[in-house]
Amino acid sequence: MLGDEKCTTLFVCGDVMLGRGIDQILPHPGDLTLYEHYVGSALHYVHIPERHHGPITVPCSFDYVWGDALADLDAIGLDGLIINLDRSVTASMEPEPKGINYKMNAANVDCIKAAKVDCCVLANNHVLDWGTKGLLETLSTLQQEGISVAGAEIDSDQAEAPATISTPNDRRTLVFGFGAVTSGIPLEWAATDSRPGVNLLPDLSIATANRIADRILLLRSPGDLVVVSIHWGSKLGLCDRYWAARIR
Repeated sequence: MLGDEKCTTLFVCGDVMLGRGIDQILPHPGDLTLYEHYVGSALHYVHIPERHHGPITVPCSFDYVWGDALADLDAIGLDGLIINLDRSVTASMEPEPKGINYKMNAANVDCIKAAKVDCCVLANNHVLDWGTKGLLETLSTLQQEGISVAGAEIDSDQAEAPATISTPNDRRTLVFGFGAVTSGIPLEWAATDSRPGVNLLPDLSIATANRIADRILLLRSPGDLVVVSIHWGSKLGLCDRYWAARIR
């Protein structure tokens, strides 16, 4: 709260994984095939909870997977909801040769809309699991539904650009998405001036942090709230870190 201003309330969330078994119980299940050395079918991830809790009646509604969270979020009265969407939204059948490839069916995008997500950060190690085709379909699907994206785009300029969420008192929230190679993002996934891809950090040095800060200062306006999402860290210890600051 700044003076008499209305407080801006955001919900920011790390990896949201709507593929594998989740995709299979929704109204438009995608391809069953998984590219994991230990599991070959997405139904494996449906049968695990069924063994412990009984059969799942399918198809489930689009809001089913969020459980009780939606009522709690509605009660808070959010001004913005930001997630790291840790998969590709695509029907592509051409996986990248990387070992683990995750996606959700684009026809199930209403699952994201059910949570009233304002922005999907895409700077992660799964958004290009299905190549450039998968990324472009992801971007198209989300943008057609009015969901902002940050951290991956059709070229480096747009991948570096923030998503904008309108917040109270005619203020803006700017969301910047960054990925680090430590999270498993291949170097060749980096967006360039002529290639779609991820807003990939060259390193986690002070110099890189200063460069990011300088760019933010150029783009923000007085009163903007700035959110920075960084996807970094080793597998199973992976972190999505968010920093937020009101810059007057």
